[in-house]
Amino acid sequence: MNTGRVAGRAFTACLVAMAVAVVALWPAAPRAQAAGVAAAPAGAGGTTRTALAVDTVIPRGVTVDLVRRTMTLAEGEKRHLRARLEATSTTTGIVGLTQRIRCLDASGSTVPVVAASARNHEGSDTLTYATPGHLPLFADLLFTAPAAGAYTCVLQGTAYSSLTGSYHLTAVAAGTWLEVDDTDQVGAGWWQNPACESADPTGACTYVGSGPARRDAWVFYDDGTPSRKWEAHPDAVSVSAQANLELTTCYHGTASCAEAMQSHPRGRNAVVDARFEFIQLGTTGHACRTHSTTARRTVTDDAHHAVGYSRLTGIPVDPACGTRNFLLRVYVKHVSGQTVKVDGVQSGVTSLTNGLAVNHFA
Repeated sequence: MNTGRVAGRAFTACLVAMAVAVVALWPAAPRAQAAGVAAAPAGAGGTTRTALAVDTVIPRGVTVDLVRRTMTLAEGEKRHLRARLEATSTTTGIVGLTQRIRCLDASGSTVPVVAASARNHEGSDTLTYATPGHLPLFADLLFTAPAAGAYTCVLQGTAYSSLTGSYHLTAVAAGTWLEVDDTDQVGAGWWQNPACESADPTGACTYVGSGPARRDAWVFYDDGTPSRKWEAHPDAVSVSAQANLELTTCYHGTASCAEAMQSHPRGRNAVVDARFEFIQLGTTGHACRTHSTTARRTVTDDAHHAVGYSRLTGIPVDPACGTRNFLLRVYVKHVSGQTVKVDGVQSGVTSLTNGLAVNHFA
């Protein structure tokens, strides 16, 4: 056993989530890399994928612009952006990684919302990733232009750790990309859960687990998210929906959860069941057609943060229901191990847990 590695992991992990809250405030690094463009068919109107052209170093404590895309949009025009950041590490210790999609207006100001996801890179010798040592992260954003004009959307990466010595993460070319719809996503809907800062000093976050935590929760439904229904477009023949659910383990000593929610020593890990539901409502406001997908998820204390991705596609809009209204929610139930925090909006603009619904017209 590499005792230096274990000690480094234990010391680093309690600091990792703090950078998620700060990252939206840091300026973009000046070392943006050139990117290649390739078309990728997906959805009505298609998408354009812009891939990172060369491997790009992400030093600790620095936010690096990786891929960017500029669009000229009409007021209210919508685009679904999806990003993938694939990272390797030069150390066997744990290094935190946050990716975000941030869109800027012509003046260079950030347009809310910023979409983010985070997870610890568990080391260059990690064998649990699909490609050993290569950690992939995804994020999604529904961008709505607040006014007519040009907007530049940027995929950024940030590394952070308390490890000593010289090390860095590297964004891998081709495996790191930003994908954007080519046409307006007319009538698309966006969900995000309430404010939940990294250390949760005010106790605003939703927790699922043991002790004082809830045993289960409905994200976007009974977690303080404002109640809302989404109406499919009158001309839509089908719809699709997805949800990105970011969870953080609350082991003893972490700086990422309220102290009262820290039930077990580090190393216990967490297991949760999640069920994503997209429900077409009837005329009484109750469920008429329920579409769902389930998954059991393990979040390790080494990873500390983990985002789960759920998607339901090609759902027909049933006229027999009498309405075109839908409800989107995620049921989360604690199974064993650590209490987990459901990550929410940080620093007022950065969304870590979110949902998206789109119309299909053909």
